[in-house]
Amino acid sequence: MKSSPRFDPAWLEREYNNRARVPEHPVHFERWARDSAVARQSGRALIDVSYGHGAGETLDVFPAQRKPGSPPAPVLVFIHGGWWRSLDKSDHSFIAPPFVQRGACVVVPNYALCPAVTIPQITLQMVQALAWVVRHIGAHGGDPDRITVVGHSAGGHLAAMMLACDWTRVGDDLPVSLVKNALAMSGLFDLEPVMHTPSVQASLHLTPQQVAMASPARLPAPPVRPQGRGQLSAVVGALESDEFLRHNRLIQQAWGEGVVPVCEELKGLNHFSIVDALADPKQRLHRMVRGLLGV
Repeated sequence: MKSSPRFDPAWLEREYNNRARVPEHPVHFERWARDSAVARQSGRALIDVSYGHGAGETLDVFPAQRKPGSPPAPVLVFIHGGWWRSLDKSDHSFIAPPFVQRGACVVVPNYALCPAVTIPQITLQMVQALAWVVRHIGAHGGDPDRITVVGHSAGGHLAAMMLACDWTRVGDDLPVSLVKNALAMSGLFDLEPVMHTPSVQASLHLTPQQVAMASPARLPAPPVRPQGRGQLSAVVGALESDEFLRHNRLIQQAWGEGVVPVCEELKGLNHFSIVDALADPKQRLHRMVRGLLGV
């Protein structure tokens, strides 16, 4: 596929190749894997629970620390990044303990990776994962009426897509307002420039039709209901590329401040350290998510 004259391949590579922009990214990955292994060995985690029958359709559940007789816990669903083509839920278990300790139930789903599947197919996998959460999280102490979805990078794109989903078309038993709140970290909201980025497109195989159907900024703004569907918070590391900063502003411009009331650049954070900040109780990002959860 040829690039549009508006998209210079070399420039796109500089803007979208985060691993090249952050040479120390292996240090982050190694720490995530190490801390995640500890989190999964906590004894209470349920690992590799099936939410479907396809490749990658499993999730991990980290039940809240609750006293007997206490009300069901709010649920945090975290969707990992990796350009829809890499990384795994097992790399992100470390996110769960700080929220579990505050009384939240944490769910980390997996999805199949490109090029074996397309981004629209991954989006539908996340729809099924959330449908599973509504139907089954009560058995693990979670409140199906208090679901907050958080995602990083490709996961930020998927979090926004979950907010935009028409859940009445997924299942008769699913509430219109299934996602109470969503937060996208370093999200990608228009897939057209991604389609023209050579190193990424080599795996994604995006088509113009997929760009149109799976770009949140090109979809109608989801309605906000006083007692139902929540809003999207959009955050990005202030040290990220101009394109990632632009995507963060774009979703607020596309959906409006009523739907996206928070649009922030977080000082001192890059594309990978922003994930560390999510799990750090001292960081503003962690406190923002706790606020969405009400813990």
